Amino acid sequence: MVLDRGVMTAVDAVAVVEQTVRELVRRRGLDPASDPAGISRLVDEVIADYDERTLTSALPPIADRQLVARRVYDAVAGFGPLQTYLDDPEIEEIWVNEPGRVFVARRGTSELTTTILTSAEVRDLVERMLKASGRRVDLSMPFVDAMLPDGSRLHVVIPDITRQHWAINTAHSFLYY
Repeated sequence: MVLDRGVMTAVDAVAVVEQTVRELVRRRGLDPASDPAGISRLVDEVIADYDERTLTSALPPIADRQLVARRVYDAVAGFGPLQTYLDDPEIEEIWVNEPGRVFVARRGTSELTTTILTSAEVRDLVERMLKASGRRVDLSMPFVDAMLPDGSRLHVVIPDITRQHWAINTAHSFLYY
C-alpha cells in the first residue's frame, strides 16, 4: 500500500490495519459471525499495536481511532461499506444497481450515495450476505431472495438477468411488520 514516492496516506493506514486483522482472523481460526466481540477486541489490539509502531517508523498516524476501528470491523465482520447504511435506522432500503451507483431510501426518498464499489467488492459483499442463509447465486441460479442475519430481506440478481452488473437490494425487516 505504499505510494510511488514511498509516502503512505491515512487510507493506506486503514488498509494496513484491515490486512493485519484479516490475517490474524485466519491464523487464529476466528469466525466473525459467531464471535463479533472477539473481532472487535482484535481490531482494537491491532490499532493499538499500529499506533505504537507509528512512533518509531514512517507509518502515518491514525487520526480517528474510533472511525478506523469501525471501518475495519465493518470490512471484516460486517458488510463493508454498506454496513453504515444497514445500521442507520432512517434508511429503509439499499440498492446497488452497479458498483458505482449505490442508492438508499430514507423516509421514502431515494438518494444516490457517494459509496463507490468495485465489481469484486460487490461480489464479495453478496457472498458474505448470503453466507448466513446458506443460499447462493450463480449462473444456474441467477437471482436469489434471502434474509440477512438481522431479518432484513435481500434480493440479488446477476447477469444475464441484469444487463451487465450484479444488483443488490435489501430492505430492513421493520418495513414488513
